[in-house]
Amino acid sequence: MYDKAGIRVKGGNGGDGAITFRREKFVPFGGPSGGNGGDGGNVVLLVDQGVSSLRLFKKNQIYRANNGSNGQSQNKKGRQGADLVLSVPVGTMVWKESGTGERILIADLKEPEQKAVIARGGRGGWGNAHFATSTNQTPVIAEKGETGEDTSVDLELRLIADVGIIGFPNVGKSSLLAAASKAKPKVANYPFTTLEPVLGVVEIGAHNFVVAEIPGLIEGAHAGRGLGFDFLRHALRTRVLIHLIDGTSASPMDDLVRVNTELRLFDGGLAGKPQIIAVNKIDLPEVQAKVREIRGAFNQDVLPVFFISAVTGEGVPALMQEAYHTLRQVSLLTAEKELEPEKIFRPVPEPNSPVATDGSIFVVNSKEIERVVTRVDLRDAEVMWQLRGLLDKMGISRDLEKAGIQAGDTIRCGPVHWQW
Repeated sequence: MYDKAGIRVKGGNGGDGAITFRREKFVPFGGPSGGNGGDGGNVVLLVDQGVSSLRLFKKNQIYRANNGSNGQSQNKKGRQGADLVLSVPVGTMVWKESGTGERILIADLKEPEQKAVIARGGRGGWGNAHFATSTNQTPVIAEKGETGEDTSVDLELRLIADVGIIGFPNVGKSSLLAAASKAKPKVANYPFTTLEPVLGVVEIGAHNFVVAEIPGLIEGAHAGRGLGFDFLRHALRTRVLIHLIDGTSASPMDDLVRVNTELRLFDGGLAGKPQIIAVNKIDLPEVQAKVREIRGAFNQDVLPVFFISAVTGEGVPALMQEAYHTLRQVSLLTAEKELEPEKIFRPVPEPNSPVATDGSIFVVNSKEIERVVTRVDLRDAEVMWQLRGLLDKMGISRDLEKAGIQAGDTIRCGPVHWQW
């Protein structure tokens, strides 16, 4: 089953800005004409209904978008790098690890054609024409293009279904799905017949809802035994659970408790979902003889029980009617909660100085300045004069002076050093 994949993605690098000047006949003082670099392409996930698994991401795990082109003379901007669009199935969740080791959900792709940018391309660098001012009419500085975002993400597929059918292996979940919908899951008389979750659409009059079979539940599933991890995560998306129990079991009530224990241990929210109890195999005489006993064990007034036969279809329509009714109640409660959005307070962070010290070296933390100093020759006096003007304009010179910089002190920005 291919419902998880880890991939590395990199946005395209931005193109470098150009340093050029006009050279035209009868124009003796041609000004700067260096064009800007093109932006790098993004890596984008696109929900495609024709894709059903994350299988392709197991074969290729590194994806890069195209780089932007460098700027050219005559103010020609470089070509923008093309986006890399990756198709994923409906229900794909994208997780990223934070600096503290915590997993953060950065995209939840639930709708067809929904898009999410997971690695942004770098911005193209400014050409020298951008830096022209009334006091600096011949700029010899330009920017290097930004590096595209390079990161690793985990893709996780969780099927989107309204109702999930849960229960121990071989209780008839596949047969129930086949009886209630037009789905055709594999049906056989042995455990773990179903190796991938199966979806089906159930029609109730003019309405319909999606049902998913959630197989793989055995004792220890919450800890990964059997197919536990692979299937339990699919149940997280469902809003209502049909808990199917084998009527021939020695203790149907114990089966109910054991499965719910696995749900609770995996995720507390799973055990709290509305459940409809259905006892299967009522077509067998041995189960018919135990109906009163089973009703008493479940306390019919507290836990209503539906007796069905997934093979003959007996009781299945009434069970699906109850599932639809419960689903509508859950939807109404959810809608009421959404009408009262939570208030979120986002404090505005105080601006930090871009200047720090590292021993006797003054460190300038500015991506904009770094993209300039890595692009030009700092041995050129004209370049140094123009760089000083840029530092003054951005207020960095003032911050350096507050930090106590003196003539001859060393400044570092990125990998580049120079003297003040």
